[in-house]
Amino acid sequence: MSSGYGPAGEKSEMIGVIRSAFESGVTFFDTAEIYGPWKNEELVGEALAPFRSKVKIATKFGFRIGPTGERLDGVDSRPAHIKEVADASLKRLKTDVIDLFYQHRVDPDVPIEDVAGAVKELVEAGKVKHFGLSEAGAKTIRRAHAVFPVTALQSEYSLFWREPEKEIIPLLEELGVGFVPFSPLGKGFLTGKIDENTKFEASDFRSVVPRFSPEARRANQVVVDLLTSTAARLKATPAQVALAWLLAQKPWIVPIPGTTKLHRLIENNGGASLELSKTDLQEITSASDKMNLQGERYPAHLQKLIGR
Repeated sequence: MSSGYGPAGEKSEMIGVIRSAFESGVTFFDTAEIYGPWKNEELVGEALAPFRSKVKIATKFGFRIGPTGERLDGVDSRPAHIKEVADASLKRLKTDVIDLFYQHRVDPDVPIEDVAGAVKELVEAGKVKHFGLSEAGAKTIRRAHAVFPVTALQSEYSLFWREPEKEIIPLLEELGVGFVPFSPLGKGFLTGKIDENTKFEASDFRSVVPRFSPEARRANQVVVDLLTSTAARLKATPAQVALAWLLAQKPWIVPIPGTTKLHRLIENNGGASLELSKTDLQEITSASDKMNLQGERYPAHLQKLIGR
């Protein structure tokens, strides 16, 4: 709503969408200080203030941001900085506690044990309820969890990116860590509304993502075709099938589809009530297994920040 996917949405309209989400049963909202920066936390805080006690808010720390809100290169998870971010996020979110506080990306210069220890102190101080990691590798997750329980991992997972099935999901199951897949609709690709001719604005992150080059989109259309044919048979939409498939993988998976549009919110919610049969799931998974999707999911400077 505030950055990454073209121009920011109009504030009052975005507040309306967020409040409509709550009214339709959504109780888990995801933001981060880097979204904007800062603007999205302020938006979420204002939108959810009337029913703060009835929702869970997740936010994140770990990227470097300049004093006037400019994005800087690199990451920063020094314990002192984590605590500064927590205090600032609490004010922007208009709340006295952060339900889930993620390290946005692993900082190679700060031992994960120190990060976990800093969040533990925030929990003990009553400022944070739960500790999360994002895009962390298996060894990092295990090391962090040994210091302070990791409640959730947020990483990309969908029919557009199934890499977590190899090592991450089995580890999370072993440790009892929840999984929060971001981009569960493949940054919009799995909705069937994007093809090789789609143009992205310069402020849209997808304009620099290799997986969204025209050539990759053309090659990857096969996964959308799979969802489209299944959706037609089930009288659903490709997005709903993609979300239903994800929800069927594990009971502790909580995807976070993003949108700026009320009608897309309603459509996405429908994915939670769409039940795929065992045969449906087997057919979708088997067809996906045979696909060789093209393109990295991040440009090079961001690709190096994942899986540490």
